[in-house]
Amino acid sequence: MKKILILLLFSGHLSFSQNKESAEKLVEEGIELHDKGEYNGAIEKYNKALELDKDNAFALVEKSYTLLTLNKSEETIEVCKLAIKKHPKATILKTVYVNYGNSLDAINKSKEAIEIYDEGLKLFPDYYQLYFNKGVTYSILKKFDESIVCFQKALTFNPNHASSHNGIGRIENIKERRIPSIMALCRFLVVEPQSKRAAENLGLLKELMTANVEKTGDNNININLNLNVVSDSSRKGKVVENDFSSTDLISTMDIALDFDDKYKDKTEVEKFIRKIGTICSSLNETKKKNKGFYWEFYAPYFIELQKNNFIETFSYLVYASSEEEYVINWLDSHEKELNSFYDWSNNYKWNN
Repeated sequence: MKKILILLLFSGHLSFSQNKESAEKLVEEGIELHDKGEYNGAIEKYNKALELDKDNAFALVEKSYTLLTLNKSEETIEVCKLAIKKHPKATILKTVYVNYGNSLDAINKSKEAIEIYDEGLKLFPDYYQLYFNKGVTYSILKKFDESIVCFQKALTFNPNHASSHNGIGRIENIKERRIPSIMALCRFLVVEPQSKRAAENLGLLKELMTANVEKTGDNNININLNLNVVSDSSRKGKVVENDFSSTDLISTMDIALDFDDKYKDKTEVEKFIRKIGTICSSLNETKKKNKGFYWEFYAPYFIELQKNNFIETFSYLVYASSEEEYVINWLDSHEKELNSFYDWSNNYKWNN
């Protein structure tokens, strides 16, 4: 009798194992369909997997993502709730919290989305996507300071996360903090140099690199200083975090050189090389008396960029989405320089 019971138990375990294996194979097939844009077919595969292995975590996670892609927010939320209930401590759940929060955002429940991201962060405090998506939700709520903090936190865990650089670059531009915006947009364009977003961000970067200076006549140039970046430190006698007023002033004065006879015939990239070099030099000269995330995270990268003589390569890469023929030709003929730059950049030790 004991032998029969043991055999039955072993048989049950074997059946469960086979069901789980078959279910996960179906999930893989569903992922392939999702990647092809065949979302309804993917859902069918996930449902079949769940019939074989009820509440399979892998199937629930992927089903929630495909439902989210289909904008079926309410269904996504229900699947996410089930996944969290059935697998409360599974590592794979970190993406479920992202999908859950995104779905709440989609039905205008942004405050509830923040709560879900916070729940996820208690379990997965080093998952950059939770910080990033929380930042997106704060930006929807127009809470830009909180949004920036979330994007910064995401970058401490993944310095190459293009969307977090994008978020910082765009929000700092809204807040009229030109130098932090420039650094973030430049980093975005290094990580994602050729895409629709790259072309849009290059356009914004060009505006920032020519801001506050206007030629009004043959010999007249107007320079408008942005009072929002004037340091409070001179009035309060203390160092203010992320104060780039000195660099902003020097950079603005340098922009005026675009209209000098010496530089007026230079290409746009050649002018950018000069101007980003001026910014890097200023960062190096003023780094000791400043503090804050941007000084500790972005500034050292740009200082080292200049010290390693990568300004030219970096600048052409930043302009990769411009479709200018001379830019394309330069990039095509300088593969060695690009490889050297990326070797340095990809191995750079971030202060995080």
